[in-house]
Amino acid sequence: MRTVVLDTNVLLADPAALMAFPGANVIIPETVLGEIDKLKTQRVDPDLRFRGREVSRMLFEYSENGSLAAGVDLPGGGTIRVVPLRADLDMPEGLSGRNADDRILAVAVQVCQNDCDDLTLITNDLNMLLKAQSLGIKVERRAELEGGFARKYVIRPFQRYRVPFTILAIALAVFAGVLALAFYATNLSSPTETAQVPTEFRDLLTADQRNLLDGLVALQKSPNDAATIKQVANAYYNLRDQTGNVSFAQKALEYYTRYLATNPNDNDVRTDLAAMYFYTGATDKAIQEATTVLDVQPDHLQANFNLGIFYWRGRADYKAAALQFKKLIMLTEKSGDAHAKLINQDARTNLAAIVKEAEAAKQPLDLDALGIRTYVGGTQ
Repeated sequence: MRTVVLDTNVLLADPAALMAFPGANVIIPETVLGEIDKLKTQRVDPDLRFRGREVSRMLFEYSENGSLAAGVDLPGGGTIRVVPLRADLDMPEGLSGRNADDRILAVAVQVCQNDCDDLTLITNDLNMLLKAQSLGIKVERRAELEGGFARKYVIRPFQRYRVPFTILAIALAVFAGVLALAFYATNLSSPTETAQVPTEFRDLLTADQRNLLDGLVALQKSPNDAATIKQVANAYYNLRDQTGNVSFAQKALEYYTRYLATNPNDNDVRTDLAAMYFYTGATDKAIQEATTVLDVQPDHLQANFNLGIFYWRGRADYKAAALQFKKLIMLTEKSGDAHAKLINQDARTNLAAIVKEAEAAKQPLDLDALGIRTYVGGTQ
């Protein structure tokens, strides 16, 4: 029976890869789960966060049918299993336990030592491919999802929540009703009554809607609590991502500004503030805030990435955007972190698109003068 080992980038590109090998033994190295788990605490592209959550959700559902450590049968035949790196085995020559990619490769070698008639590593990472080949491991690339404008910008944002437009509209209407109830409750005689929102109502809300409701209620009692202000701001940020509603971005701006008034050195929050300025059309303020972050933390990946977007989509300043994404590629090209690798790929894709768009706008970039020729097209 065929055995396939899935790399992190394959699952983050398409969680359905878990089910793409019917009849095979699907191996998920434990390191992959750790890399996906990191996304929960990182401000990354909303689609990426969603795909990470989707992988976790699918694996959790499989675990209800048995032990993932022992192996669980898949609906289309075959099994899926999470495999840790055994501490009692030596790392293969040339690999380091400090590197996540190397630990994934070591698991593949470990599985082969037990019983493996036909093992294939599925990865879209060139460095891992080369290392795997040097170890005698067969490698395949899984093509990333393709799609036109409608698929990328219209269909997928709603597909990610597995609800049709009508249900989404109902959910938002219910959310508005619950918020109205919560604010009505703030006028009652006892402060504790503000939290008495019916459980049945709460169960109809998404996690971000509940976070927003709980945060707003908590701020009625402790209006200066920094952690709660940040919670509310992040909830508004995520709701803007989910709906595209600019009013959520405006509210996020309000609460991020309040938070930064007492925590001005929180660069992650300031980066989010910049993104919200951009979404409300205030590109100059967005660039100013991102630049403020980079003045004190030049290697802040998300701030660097966002600044490139601001120059590109906010100002159509192709030269500044190209140089920004070049900087980001250089910052991430040698990193072994899955998040950095994905940012590197996105930066290369954006750089290639900027070059083409500048050409179409009759503002061609001098690739050699800018030092970006080797990065255009996704290869160095």
